Amino acid sequence: MVRSDEMAGQQQPGEMERWSSYPSWRQFTWLYFLSLMAGLRGWIFLRFDVTGGEVWGVGAVILLVLAAILRHWAWYSLTSQRVVVRNWYTGREIQAMAIGDIREVTITQGPLAQFMSIGTVVLHSMCGDRLLSLRGISDPEVLKTRIEALMPRR
Repeated sequence: MVRSDEMAGQQQPGEMERWSSYPSWRQFTWLYFLSLMAGLRGWIFLRFDVTGGEVWGVGAVILLVLAAILRHWAWYSLTSQRVVVRNWYTGREIQAMAIGDIREVTITQGPLAQFMSIGTVVLHSMCGDRLLSLRGISDPEVLKTRIEALMPRR
């Protein structure tokens, strides 16, 4: 597996990392809920001697493992020159956008995401046809401010 300190070594010459993170654990609340429901069903089955309770318990654990795997799928990085999304497991760059190519930074949040202080930071390119979405960001306003501070004045 590639570690975050190793990913910092994959930057372009002259780049300095300003911020990096995985998606928030809160992004996967729906998986925790499903895991809880499966676990409760398994516990009820076991409590009343109904067959299949073990399977529901194993399913609950699998859902929790899936949440951990999905969280580590993407590694977000803001450098002095670009915003990068990497696959944390392979270190491969999935998508990137140069700071100078960013026209606008917006945040999208549903009511539940707003309650949990997470959101999607969306970068709109100058040409208008490219978007880069950073999903599940804790305190997305902070990241938006950091990106806008690096953008050249127009």
